[in-house]
Amino acid sequence: MISYIKTPSTNKAKLDIDILCDERGYRNIAIGNGSGKISKFFQKLATVAMLPFRLRKGDVLLIQYPYKKYYRHLCRAAHWRKAKTVTLIHDLGSFRRKKLTPAQEIKRLSDTDFIIVHNSSMRKWLIDHGCLVPMHDLDIFDYLSDATPTGGYEKSAPNVVLYAGGLGPRKNRFLYDIDPLLGDCRMEVYGKGLEPGIAETWKRIAYKGFVPSDRFISEANGHWGLVWDGDSVDECNGEWGEYLRYNNPHKTSFYLRAGIPVIIWEKSAMAPFITANNLGIAVSSLRELDKKLNAMTLEEYAVYRREASTISDRLQQGAYFGLAMDKALKQLSD
Repeated sequence: MISYIKTPSTNKAKLDIDILCDERGYRNIAIGNGSGKISKFFQKLATVAMLPFRLRKGDVLLIQYPYKKYYRHLCRAAHWRKAKTVTLIHDLGSFRRKKLTPAQEIKRLSDTDFIIVHNSSMRKWLIDHGCLVPMHDLDIFDYLSDATPTGGYEKSAPNVVLYAGGLGPRKNRFLYDIDPLLGDCRMEVYGKGLEPGIAETWKRIAYKGFVPSDRFISEANGHWGLVWDGDSVDECNGEWGEYLRYNNPHKTSFYLRAGIPVIIWEKSAMAPFITANNLGIAVSSLRELDKKLNAMTLEEYAVYRREASTISDRLQQGAYFGLAMDKALKQLSD
């Protein structure tokens, strides 16, 4: 029997994994389904306490990581019952939030039997820091939505670049410097946290406010979705930008689920996957956008649009999670 613990969270990526687990027939062993903060705390505590009584010899338990301070208990309780664990990493505490040292992170993860990592860069980082657990790359997070994508614009000037996410200068200072560099390109920006008055100074950027994700997928029109974080237009830097060297930002899946090809930093961990599959282009600096996009032919852009539409269907089907879990289960059964 394959089991999972339903997430007491509003995290979109984790909730999608819960839905895919249910669709694959995995058993939810979480206790309770309340929505209040206190209720969730006691439900989580009860789930952890009752775990040894809900698993049997030969079972496999999927754990979405991080699971805060209870993670090692889950792994050890499963092993006590002679069950095995698969850990799917969403976030590493030793990176952006600095909740753990690398040594502490590796010590935690060493308690599991198999790890699904974001990509080869994250896998290499774990290995370089001493993790010996078998791993498999997810490549990209699936993205579930009932919305029907518009797929963005056909190729025509000007090139419209969409950006969706947190707009505050702490995370994305680059947004406050990019307007003069866009040339013939145009941007549309979606999200919250924009400093008051800044939108009125933009000439090539239109601020669209916050739009729910399903509405964005079904209504947003643009040629490209921009995956970029940090202070600089020349690189993804700072604690948010540097993390792109190792993680799979859910934003990438979001754009592609909308059928929109992406523009991504060439040193990000996802750049090889994006370029190899013709899902978008990689740039070293946002100063390149005007020249690169305006030099692109209709035929070249049509390839990116077609591949983005194809992967949109795969993301809706949960194809990448399914492949990773199948790999994990095969490894554990050998």
